[in-house]
Amino acid sequence: MAIEDGSGIPFDAWRLVGGLEVALDVDVLFGAYPDRDGPPGAPEQVLRLLGRHRIRAAAVASLRAALFDVRSGNDELIARAAPEVAPAGTPAPEVVPGAAVDPEVVPVGVVDLRDPVGAARELERLAAEGVRVVRLFPDEQGVEAGFPSVRHVARRAARLGLVVLTGGDVRRFWQPFAGLGAEVVFLDTHFYHLGDFLVAAAEEPGFHTSTRLLNSPDALELAAAELGADRLLYGSRAPHYEPLVPLLRLATGGLKPEEIAAVAGGNAQRLLRRPQS
Repeated sequence: MAIEDGSGIPFDAWRLVGGLEVALDVDVLFGAYPDRDGPPGAPEQVLRLLGRHRIRAAAVASLRAALFDVRSGNDELIARAAPEVAPAGTPAPEVVPGAAVDPEVVPVGVVDLRDPVGAARELERLAAEGVRVVRLFPDEQGVEAGFPSVRHVARRAARLGLVVLTGGDVRRFWQPFAGLGAEVVFLDTHFYHLGDFLVAAAEEPGFHTSTRLLNSPDALELAAAELGADRLLYGSRAPHYEPLVPLLRLATGGLKPEEIAAVAGGNAQRLLRRPQS
């Protein structure tokens, strides 16, 4: 087959994805990184991107909160995610068959690890507002896993029953959460480091990982065999990474249909939507 003579078959990723949809993406951001090229991350643009990739709901964190102002960034996101309350007796809006519907936003709070005292207070405030999930940005905030602030925030989040989504090298960032009974999703687990995650998570039933960087030929299958597919959550980091890559890997791997459905949102639904204890 030669591309030049037109006889080549173009690669069609969506044909391979088939009918797979994502019920809940665990790794989505509103906003932009000021120090790097990339999309502006306007909420409407991000939601349209998710819709085009068949992502029906997303756990969204604010880069404004992570990089500039924690409280205002969190409040903007919470306000956007909150359903509008219509006056009593108002008829439900008509749903037009086939019309595009924006994905649901599950709000994810953010704290500043450089301010552990303020971070603990913000966790308390977020929990009181009904937020179930908090996200840590250690790389963006210049914080290392061994800093006391990380362990302090980890303890407080676990005490409040919050699920933690955290960036950072899983080989280091598992340690602040060890022994706390914490529910944690490691967002940056690379397939090079999957073995370290597996041995750490074997002793921590609350440890989970995003599938975003598990794109080697057998990473998903190995994790499912060792820990169970219930520890894997689809994550895209839209709009700053391509959502189709982890979607394609999930659709074309060796997991069973029920395991694919769990990874594509069932696990995240169970973990992120569970009532606080």
